[in-house]
Amino acid sequence: MQREITSWYSPALGEDMPIVTYGHYGFALLLVPTAGADFLEYERFQLTDDLAPFVDSGKVKVFSVNSMNKQSWMNKSMEGAHKAIRHNQWNEYIFNEVVPFIKTHTSPDTPIIVCGASFGSLHSMNLFLKRPDVFSGVIAMSGVYNLMEYTDGYYDEQVYFNSPAHYLPNLNDPWYLDQIRKSHHIHMFSGEGPYEAPWAAREFADVLYNKGITYDLNIWGPEWKHDWPTWRAALPYFLGNKF
Repeated sequence: MQREITSWYSPALGEDMPIVTYGHYGFALLLVPTAGADFLEYERFQLTDDLAPFVDSGKVKVFSVNSMNKQSWMNKSMEGAHKAIRHNQWNEYIFNEVVPFIKTHTSPDTPIIVCGASFGSLHSMNLFLKRPDVFSGVIAMSGVYNLMEYTDGYYDEQVYFNSPAHYLPNLNDPWYLDQIRKSHHIHMFSGEGPYEAPWAAREFADVLYNKGITYDLNIWGPEWKHDWPTWRAALPYFLGNKF
């Protein structure tokens, strides 16, 4: 499997940001790390090994980026408002730097699916909903969709606008809703094992349904816990059966 690491100084974030790419061809899969992890997390936990058949066959080209959660929501010494500012800078980095990078290394018409597990699941859903003109869909694994789960009680307008469970019920802009409804790839997954939150997936599925948005909800059984073996099974399942 071809693998290449690239980095550049991000104007949005004010620091060097690496990205790793796997493969040659196929639709683009953008991986968002869990919690405070980095761009090589999916590789370290061997999930990219399980994606190798899809990558080597040219079905998908995978891109993986750093999170900024340690400099935002997971930074206990930072004020809530500053956490939100840093998170929005990361959003801008994805939209204005990572997406053009992906387009340059695929094609202007290549679909981009954004994917994450755990905290990365919330970010992935948020990125898709904010820019459905840029992202063709989302694979959200083992997530909650209420950012307040991570803010230690802090709440302001920017938390609201980065918390899909808050803003989507009130979203009435026809441009956004029409773009979101065009997607055939809104996939949500949860197990029912330890530390999973199937209730969160079901609640957010209800929000999507009430907005007339087609989605694919997958709830697996109690043997599937909040851990890498679960996601190593789930993501290949989606790539093999949903795309």
